[in-house]
Amino acid sequence: MKALLRWLALVLLAGLALQLFFVARIALMAVLDPESTAFQRSEAYRVAVEKGSLKWRQHWMSYDELPDHLKRAVIASEDASFIEHDGVDIEALEKAWGKNSRAEQRAEQIAAQSARFGNKLAPARLAKPPKIVGGSTITQQLAKNLFLSGERTLLRKGQELVLTLLLEALLDKQRILEIYLNSVEWGEGVFGAEAAAQHYYRKPAVKLSAYEAARLAVMLPRPRYFETRPNSGYLASRASTITARMGGIELP
Repeated sequence: MKALLRWLALVLLAGLALQLFFVARIALMAVLDPESTAFQRSEAYRVAVEKGSLKWRQHWMSYDELPDHLKRAVIASEDASFIEHDGVDIEALEKAWGKNSRAEQRAEQIAAQSARFGNKLAPARLAKPPKIVGGSTITQQLAKNLFLSGERTLLRKGQELVLTLLLEALLDKQRILEIYLNSVEWGEGVFGAEAAAQHYYRKPAVKLSAYEAARLAVMLPRPRYFETRPNSGYLASRASTITARMGGIELP
């Protein structure tokens, strides 16, 4: 029994030490730009294993240097309540939960119909998985990219929540958005706003039009997918919608 209690105490101390480490790292980010994120390092390793090397494109821009068009576009597309919430948007999570539940129900209905009619439904319909909507805020995405792996477990989601609250407590909204826009992936080896602008439009980020900024914002959930599909009809349509919404977005 004593051995078990000792083991539990060690686990708790290790967990506390890890959280204190995260506190120190985030506090430093108030004045120091992160050299890389956990996601960037994992991507570099993945590409190195699969292709031998990764051409890393990233150029840091201060908050004031980042174009307002892109700030508004990303907020409009990814997290419209960014300046209002404390890191977690409960309403967005509830909407995402409802959409995912309906998607799963539709998938179950298709599977039941397939079994009933002996798999005679169209193959494309059978193979299409339900679309999962995340509902994560910009701060949650930043917490995950900065520190965590891509695995989906309750423990990792719990740690993501703790990191999200720490980011909101120790950094202001401008700094959170600045780090996010400078480190988020916009294609294979393309990280941050300046690299994205140069990669897709061959121009500095400050010269992006509102529509170009909106297209980049729409790419964020699936940047490597849209990188290979620049003429996507969805991308163009959604970018037009985001462009129309940008005028009503308040910046931090």
